[in-house]
Amino acid sequence: QVQLVESGGGLVQAGGSLRLSCAVSTNIFTMSKMGWYRQAPGKQRELVATITLGGITNYLDSVRGRFTISRDISKNIVYLQMNSLMPEDTAAYYCSGESVLGNSWGRGTQVTVSS
Repeated sequence: QVQLVESGGGLVQAGGSLRLSCAVSTNIFTMSKMGWYRQAPGKQRELVATITLGGITNYLDSVRGRFTISRDISKNIVYLQMNSLMPEDTAAYYCSGESVLGNSWGRGTQVTVSS
């Protein structure tokens, strides 16, 4: 089982920025796709951003242009740079990864954006 550990969440004012990190316990190139999801209280978990093995990215419409998913292959870390944060971005953010072993999830990191 691949271990994923998120970090970088916190409290930020609207308009601010945060960078989330997801440390992957194995070589990132064994993961066919990495992604960030989020879940706000009382809402379903939603896909925020993904990056494929080939580096193709995709974003939730409401975050496109504000969030950027990237990876550091040498460190086996996937990032989510979040700019121009809004109160509606408040949620627990989860890292996920797909591999031949199945889907793996981190425990999440809380992001709170105050107005």
